[in-house]
Amino acid sequence: MGRIFEKRKHSIWKTAASNSKLYSKFSKQLYMAAKNGVPDPAANPALRNFVERAKRENVPSHVIDKAILKAAGTGSEDFQPARYEGFGPGGSLVIVDCLTDNNTRTISDVRSCFTKTGSKLAANGSVVMSFDHMAILSFEGDDEDKVLEAMFAADVAIEEVESKDGTITVFAPPTEFYKAKTALLEAFPGLELEVQEITFLPQVTKVLSKEDFAAFERFLGMLSDCDDVQEIHHNVSLPG
Repeated sequence: MGRIFEKRKHSIWKTAASNSKLYSKFSKQLYMAAKNGVPDPAANPALRNFVERAKRENVPSHVIDKAILKAAGTGSEDFQPARYEGFGPGGSLVIVDCLTDNNTRTISDVRSCFTKTGSKLAANGSVVMSFDHMAILSFEGDDEDKVLEAMFAADVAIEEVESKDGTITVFAPPTEFYKAKTALLEAFPGLELEVQEITFLPQVTKVLSKEDFAAFERFLGMLSDCDDVQEIHHNVSLPG
């Protein structure tokens, strides 16, 4: 593909969010992962991934345990995924992933963010087609051949392996995420993954003017403040 993965530093867009917002986000994700599988991270790869992500974000153990125990008990919440697509400031492309128990509230909150920043919601599928849905695994290293050997030995269908500036990044289909991660950890004992996620990568990035970028930052800040918003994907080239 000839792409270089630009590590997005999500903290840029979360500085305005309180800890309670972060804890709420992970509580929903943990609850749904446990509810849809088994409430045991060792036997539920999706849940294990969210537990690891929550810990990297310094979410307290009691918050994690409470969400899992709730799913194992009589929790009655019924969160459903909702995805909204649209055009942000400067013609940027944006995908907003949510978990909601009230679709009317969620679409109202998201639409307000678009409207107040001169942005526009789009029909489902019109924006996502400009992104590649990928599993991303990135870590310090330079032995690209050994990574390829590990992927082939584990029969992982990877898209690409890139090595740049002492960092190796593996791109794979979303369905291969856990298989690829397991193969890497077995091939490189003690490996620490800097990035491990399933996300949307823009096929083409967009550079915004100073004015549009300021509006874009405000737009992302507003979306991040919405309780039901979980992830925001975009095609804007970030400075620095």
